[in-house]
Amino acid sequence: MVLITFKVNGSEVNINANKGDHLLSIAQRANVAIDAPCSGNGACGKCRVKLLKGELDSPKTRHISDEEYVMGWRLACVSRVMSDVVIAVPDIASAYRSRMRVADISSPKELEIFNNTRAEIEAAGIGFGNGMSTVTVQMDAPTRDDTMPDNERVAWAIQSATGAEKVTFTFLALKKLARVLRESDFNVRCVLEEQPDGSQSVMDVMPADSTTPVAGLVVDLGTTSVAALLVNMEDGSILAKASTGNGQIRYGADVINRIIESGREGGSQRLQKAVVEESISPLAEEMCAAAGIGMKNIYRMCLAGNTTMNHLLLGLYSEPVRMEPYIPTFFHCDDIRTSMLHLRLHPDAKLILAPNIGSYVGGDITAGAFASMLWNKEEMSLFIDLGTNGELVFGNNEFLMSCACSAGPAFEGGDISCGMRATDGAIDSMTIDPDTMEPHFTTIGNTKKPVGICGSGIIDIIAELFKAKIIDGKGKFRREGRRVRFDENGMGEYIIAFKEDTRGVRDISINEVDIDNFIRAKGAIFSATMTMLGSMGMDPSVLDHVYVAGGIGSGINMKNAVTIGMLPDIDLEHFSYIGNSSLSGAYAMLTSNAARQKVDELATTMTYLELSTEPGYMDSFVAACFLPHTNANLFPSVEV
Repeated sequence: MVLITFKVNGSEVNINANKGDHLLSIAQRANVAIDAPCSGNGACGKCRVKLLKGELDSPKTRHISDEEYVMGWRLACVSRVMSDVVIAVPDIASAYRSRMRVADISSPKELEIFNNTRAEIEAAGIGFGNGMSTVTVQMDAPTRDDTMPDNERVAWAIQSATGAEKVTFTFLALKKLARVLRESDFNVRCVLEEQPDGSQSVMDVMPADSTTPVAGLVVDLGTTSVAALLVNMEDGSILAKASTGNGQIRYGADVINRIIESGREGGSQRLQKAVVEESISPLAEEMCAAAGIGMKNIYRMCLAGNTTMNHLLLGLYSEPVRMEPYIPTFFHCDDIRTSMLHLRLHPDAKLILAPNIGSYVGGDITAGAFASMLWNKEEMSLFIDLGTNGELVFGNNEFLMSCACSAGPAFEGGDISCGMRATDGAIDSMTIDPDTMEPHFTTIGNTKKPVGICGSGIIDIIAELFKAKIIDGKGKFRREGRRVRFDENGMGEYIIAFKEDTRGVRDISINEVDIDNFIRAKGAIFSATMTMLGSMGMDPSVLDHVYVAGGIGSGINMKNAVTIGMLPDIDLEHFSYIGNSSLSGAYAMLTSNAARQKVDELATTMTYLELSTEPGYMDSFVAACFLPHTNANLFPSVEV
């Protein structure tokens, strides 16, 4: 046995392991967050750590320069421990969990978007009302002449106060009934849940003077990030909000790698534990602490996630989701209690899952499409959710069509040499002086020195390089200067920040391979748009509005996204960012039974287009792998 010591954010984590074990696997067992988007196959280079003491069997890779290797930098995924070691986990490798920028409602702008969405939903006639309420009843104590049992006594009082024809009790409410009645002199506050037959079920009993809110939990379970709200079920007010990275990330950045991991021995349990115990439960605890309530005061939960996330959350066998003909275990799933997932909420709390409509279009999109209000408008609209993958919905109040494209991890910084997730220090916007070729950029957290580039920054950089004619339509460098250099093979790269101006040990740059990877990602989005429109005999000219949602959406410069050919070339006034539409839709489902019914209806009636079987899709994709496109007529506003 050998001792491994991880130094992370000023603290130490110690764990014993066998000589020869992979360092990344050891970190996963120790719950040490090390970013590994490629699931540890050595392809992405994001799991960089520094060997401070001891010996690692670690081959040199293209992601580590000679200088860095001498300094002790290694990739955790290809390193085996050979002795007791001390490993430093740098900020960039661990911050994806704790400081990831998530599309939630943490900023005034995002809160305004969220409230506007709520108002638009209410204006469409989707009223508040979720069947949960409280009632306070005062009763006479039993006597020798009045021997009515406690449950009947309370039931009669509730019927008298509410007009309910029938009142029942959950077993847990029944267990505490006698004690609470006598400790509160038969003056109690009851938590009620209306049942489908109109009866009222007593879920909880507490003293009459209790002011504890009847809380509900909203969760947007993304592949990369998790956002949550704690909500007062009686009036819809938000009690608290929080977000974090998805604990499953260390098993791979995309759903395919996670499905593969789930098929290994104990994999399903590891993935379920990662999301429940490392993501959802801590968020719920954090919000409950902020609101001054207990976890047991959460009586209902609604979660919106993609199809794979839903399967992994429930611990289901998910291999068929990724294998042709791509069949999930379920689209709709009811009658789940949160206690079945070992969530420490009220034991009778129900879990509502936003319904899936395909293997790669899940509940996050049905909830998001509902929040976008496409279904309530005559105008033709396109809804695009940008994240780890790209999902699209097109239509109006007469029809809706959806599809998903495999954009890859580029929007999250994957497949980009200096790419990173949206955490502190990531370059998120940039301009380039076309004459001097000098950059001006901003970073998340307004840090003085950058660490890498996140998705929105990559869009800006490529657009600016193209507009300044530093690169051509194929993404090849055509100008020379202080910030443009070429290697021995003639491959060019643009230096955004020299290493002395960064928080790392190397320059932050973007090269032709990075640009090519991102061109393919943006090409997937645009070709999906064109294929879906084409299947209806339409083109982008029919679009009255384009709604962009998702974590990357908040930072997108729409004009630059059009310039590189990712979004259709229509008037910029027709684009709207609608925030975390998945979270907004899940909130509506939690607080409104009418909204939940409408989302179920949308999922049932929405047409799912499988792009891989659509004639002409690959031709459309190849045509879109150019800046902005091989057909310049599709982008008349872009100067080529």
